[in-house]
Amino acid sequence: MDRTANAVWQGNLKEGKGTLDAQSGALKGTPYSFKARFEDESGKSGTNPEELIAAAHAGCFAMQFSHFLAENGTPADQVDAKAVVTLVPGTGITGSALTVVGKVPGIDAAKFQELAEKAKAGCPVSKALGAINVSLDARLA
Repeated sequence: MDRTANAVWQGNLKEGKGTLDAQSGALKGTPYSFKARFEDESGKSGTNPEELIAAAHAGCFAMQFSHFLAENGTPADQVDAKAVVTLVPGTGITGSALTVVGKVPGIDAAKFQELAEKAKAGCPVSKALGAINVSLDARLA
């Protein structure tokens, strides 16, 4: 199974600009730039590679965790996962901090934490991010 995306960049690093397209159509001509990556903390000037990694990590983790919760006999009403990917200019991406809040009837906090840790370790995106620190804060709603 392969998934594809395409990036087009025009110009130099700081003044240039680009667009991203994804196979699914979820990204179609989505702008990205140096400003969006390194200067605009509001995120309003376009996307950036780190934001896309964060989205992939949060989505993958939420799916994996939901699977483990259901397998445990305690399917989630809702799993709200967030990933914060940290980029240190001159160093690179240094970490992805996962936070998850779950509405899971019939589960205790210890089992919730155990399954969240298992999902963090088993999520394919977490595995792909093996070169960086991946942290987890998991709690019941």
